[in-house]
Amino acid sequence: MNPIGPFAERSTPSVGPDGIPGLRGAPTRTPVRSAGVATGPGLWPAIAGRLVTRQMWIELYGLPGYAQTLAAGKAVAFAASPRDFRPVEGALGKAILSGKFHLAGTHMEVEAGGDPWNRPSPSKPFATDLHAFAWLPSLMLNDERGAREALRLTLIWAETFTRWSPFAWDPQILARRTFNIACAARRMGAVATDGERFRLADVLGRQARQLLRPPGGLAGQAERLVAAAVAGAVLAGTPGQRLRRAALGRLPGALRVTVFGDGGHASRGAEAGLELLLDLLTLNEALAQLSEPVPEAMAGAIMRLTTALRLQTLPDGRLAAFQGGGPSSPSRVAAARDHDDHADAPGGASGSVGGMVRIRSPLLTVMTDAGPPARGAWSEAACAQPLALEIVCGKDRLITGCGWTPRAADRQGLRLAPGHSTLTLGEATFAEPLGGWKADLLGPRLFGRPWKTKVERRDAEGAVWLEVEHDGWAAPFGLLHQRRLYLDQRLDELRAEERLHPCPESRGQVRAIAAPYAVRFHLEPGAQASLARDRRSILLRGHSGRGWWFRTDGPDVAIEPSVHVEDGLTRRSLQVVVRGSARTDAETKIRWKLSPAGAAGDPT
Repeated sequence: MNPIGPFAERSTPSVGPDGIPGLRGAPTRTPVRSAGVATGPGLWPAIAGRLVTRQMWIELYGLPGYAQTLAAGKAVAFAASPRDFRPVEGALGKAILSGKFHLAGTHMEVEAGGDPWNRPSPSKPFATDLHAFAWLPSLMLNDERGAREALRLTLIWAETFTRWSPFAWDPQILARRTFNIACAARRMGAVATDGERFRLADVLGRQARQLLRPPGGLAGQAERLVAAAVAGAVLAGTPGQRLRRAALGRLPGALRVTVFGDGGHASRGAEAGLELLLDLLTLNEALAQLSEPVPEAMAGAIMRLTTALRLQTLPDGRLAAFQGGGPSSPSRVAAARDHDDHADAPGGASGSVGGMVRIRSPLLTVMTDAGPPARGAWSEAACAQPLALEIVCGKDRLITGCGWTPRAADRQGLRLAPGHSTLTLGEATFAEPLGGWKADLLGPRLFGRPWKTKVERRDAEGAVWLEVEHDGWAAPFGLLHQRRLYLDQRLDELRAEERLHPCPESRGQVRAIAAPYAVRFHLEPGAQASLARDRRSILLRGHSGRGWWFRTDGPDVAIEPSVHVEDGLTRRSLQVVVRGSARTDAETKIRWKLSPAGAAGDPT
């Protein structure tokens, strides 16, 4: 039985026919229990449009002579040598030199000096990282030998995949590959022959030009244009200048859609904003090397993303993990914040960004999702987890979610309310990701009944009140869920109340029944939980070993198994679950508290 809700595992056929070069194996997916969720009026027009346009681009880009249209204006040298600010570990590159590719939690071995492109990949995430050249930065750390191997692998890929194919030339994969090659091109060119250098410049130019062409859509357009602009800065002469001007001319419009006024990313995931910021910093450096001005819209986006990152970075140095965004790593976050003059401000920050609200005391930092998920094409990583909660105690992230990101594509059920620290009612869901052939066409977008949220915050002397409410359960149960948080900043104590109350608009439409509820508090892997004798208190300990008491007046509290996804790999973890039953025609309250251990009156 799945420990986080009524979701079952099943196998699906091999995804090889989807166009992934040489993919072997049959991944599993985690479907959700269907609750008859309405997919909305926009689904079928979107499907019809995608069917027509996808077939059109497949036929057009698959024409024998199409590759020649990408060869106009060949560059023969390199100009800028921009730096990718992301931290890189050299172990992956060293392994590749001996023919071992370790990507996305799996591995593949080829003979030293062999061809990784002429054999099946062990998984789709592996194939994605392989064709996105995610391995290239690490390989380039190995001096001249690494640069020569990188050049060899790049030219072999170009020879194998000269013609466009749906997977290898997928816009998202293409953007990452172009960016990675551009950042390494000048160093690869330094160890290349004249013929190899001309070929490398041609390969980079072709891919950058393809990034300026459809398909793609608004979601991810900014990332694609940044990659094309970086390539244009790397390629010397008129060809590079044309690419650069075309990409920079369209970038302001894409950034206006992608980066909100407060710095939040349109996907609502903090990690997506972090990655875009890192790309923009690379482009900023490339333009500086060419002594070219930075477009005003780009400078503004960097400033807003940097400001948002201050709120999205929690005391453990990682990101708040909501809406399909992972926590990233402290080194990666630090790299993105290195240019921020206020990065080391004492005490951290409080406020809201992108629908996320953060409150804090000296030892407690609380982050809650107080907004609806992204819609349409932006919702491929969106999660139906209203009022999801993360709590960092000191530098221990105790309360979190299951950590779903798009890299865990086979665990779609973790995108629903049981996959994060929030309240669920019954076994139904009011939203679910697309699956099957619909997901193959549109991606695993989140569809379902839209819900509204309300937020109220009040600051008092030594305390913060935060009330958030959503109406996602109004249609199936006629109930509103309100989460009230009171953070005592002097005692470092968080008192909370989960309130279910009838929705006025649903009176008379929902029959009076009892609905089972569960309030989940997922713990980060490695955190410990011990149930006290009173059966109402649980002692929590994070990696530092410091103890925190969780107390509740709920009718049934238990410690149950859970799962947590890190970098696409699933780990075991624990969750505290408070269960009970709520009537749909009356008010139900569940109170809980989190306080430091060691205070007088602690249960034993």
